[in-house]
Amino acid sequence: MAGSEKVRARLAEGLVIPACPLALDAHRKLDERRQLALFGYYAAAGAGGLAVGVHTTQFAIHDPKVGLLQPVLELAAEAMDRAGAGMVRIAGICGGTNQALGEAGLARELGYHAGLLSLGALKDAGEDELLAHCREVARVIPLFGFYLQPAVGGRVLPYRFWRRFAELDRVVAIKIAPFNRYQTLEVVRAAAESGREDIALYTGNDDNIVMDLLTPFRFQRDGKRLERRIVGGLLGHWAVWTKRAVELHAQCRRLARTGKPVPVRLLRQAAEVTDANAAFFDAANGYAGCIPGLHEVLRRQGLLEGTWCLAPNERLSPGQQEEIERVCCAYPHLHDDEFVAENRDKWLRG
Repeated sequence: MAGSEKVRARLAEGLVIPACPLALDAHRKLDERRQLALFGYYAAAGAGGLAVGVHTTQFAIHDPKVGLLQPVLELAAEAMDRAGAGMVRIAGICGGTNQALGEAGLARELGYHAGLLSLGALKDAGEDELLAHCREVARVIPLFGFYLQPAVGGRVLPYRFWRRFAELDRVVAIKIAPFNRYQTLEVVRAAAESGREDIALYTGNDDNIVMDLLTPFRFQRDGKRLERRIVGGLLGHWAVWTKRAVELHAQCRRLARTGKPVPVRLLRQAAEVTDANAAFFDAANGYAGCIPGLHEVLRRQGLLEGTWCLAPNERLSPGQQEEIERVCCAYPHLHDDEFVAENRDKWLRG
């Protein structure tokens, strides 16, 4: 895949894009075999893209002292080359403008199609400064906008920011992840009122995935009705139970395209997915265990060896493992344990 127009077309279809975890061994070093197994899992599960170097991959890999950003991006790019399935490649980009430009250049050189631009490092920057930063990075690589919730390092970004952000030519998509209905509506309205039909909207609201995908967002402006849909997801939650996520996403997209009534079973499933996410992301403890929670699900399936993170103090919260056990037992129709068990050894062999 080459060219931003092809990327736009693929993103507009609506894709399942897992935010990829980082596979570490007991010494907190990169476990390449298991990292490659994760890439194999996502491709086989039918994911339409992969996001690497993002929050779920642990923002600490962007620290030069850690030295893992380039190796992990390279490993993922090589794996997607081998998969040959036309997956959209998204690289996480962090830091101030100089750092972000360097990371954008690296991602472009490695064949990534867009950069998921975190603005967490510019917490005190004004709106004009933020947009200048985005404009500079967009000159290097197409942008996947990112509204990250403040609880895990983001900042509040109002309607006016997103309305102006949507005017940047090289914006191809926006990941909406404030975990807040008011702020989600502001981003969708900003995109709708910008008139930019070529910017795909993706949910990052892991606490409201299904409803985001099912909802037709309608607004009025100058007597004209505007409607936009969130077409896909770039989600940490979809880093686990990915095959079922692909199937669920396909159901939501079919309903969106046909305009048929939403069946009650999907509303029920929406609540079940949110309940599972609360356990995985450790909502009870302010998301302190969100990354090790995902690792625990993958460990249970045998894809990861443990739940280790780069920061030793980042671990499962008290009671979180029991909560994960509860939702795994309560919602067997949401997990893909059988699919993983059938293919895991093959993915681990590479």
